[in-house]
Amino acid sequence: MPREGYQDELNQLREDVLFMSEVVLERLNMGLSALEQKDEEMAWDVIEGDDEVNELYLELEQQCMDLIALQQPVAGDLRFIAASFKIITDLERIADLATNLGDYTLDAKRNLAPDVDIQSIGEAVVEMVETAMEGYAEENVENCYAIAERDDEIDELCETASETVARDLIERDDLNDEGEIEALMQDVYRLLLTIRDLERVGDHAVNISARTLYMVESDDELLY
Repeated sequence: MPREGYQDELNQLREDVLFMSEVVLERLNMGLSALEQKDEEMAWDVIEGDDEVNELYLELEQQCMDLIALQQPVAGDLRFIAASFKIITDLERIADLATNLGDYTLDAKRNLAPDVDIQSIGEAVVEMVETAMEGYAEENVENCYAIAERDDEIDELCETASETVARDLIERDDLNDEGEIEALMQDVYRLLLTIRDLERVGDHAVNISARTLYMVESDDELLY
């Protein structure tokens, strides 16, 4: 393949990774909206849409493998392809976490912990993923470090939210029926899982930025 065609392949890979990120972010936003509105139809859309993300992932995985096998890239090109492969893996996992939000929407029985603002945490991690993907698109190193710092704030928000859920549960004294207690415990467990999953979305955003930093500067400082 002429070198010009090879460069076109690299450019296409970047565009396709960015397209996958748009699809994943749409799913994540839908999952958050379904959870907030208790919209079961939207929840099912998120759950059933996971197949599309999986197909995109497999197609992009093959693109990366073909570029490595057929073009034998070195140095910066190899780092770009390897980073792209790792990034689509993080995106696929974010989509799985969005699917979890759909599941939680279908299973939730009641409103819990009004002091916990799940939507604010959700919006923050969505913004992290958006910014991380902008860093990948623009090869912006400063962006990568900013995402890593932002993750500490998300971790703190999630820890505070989990503590609030536990505190509210401990302080309740209006439950006597064993069945109601069991149902409440299931909902509390689901809420804690929601907080944990949103924290993991933030972790994947950091992974994306770490791979971008390595791609641009061969710097593994943020890799862990």
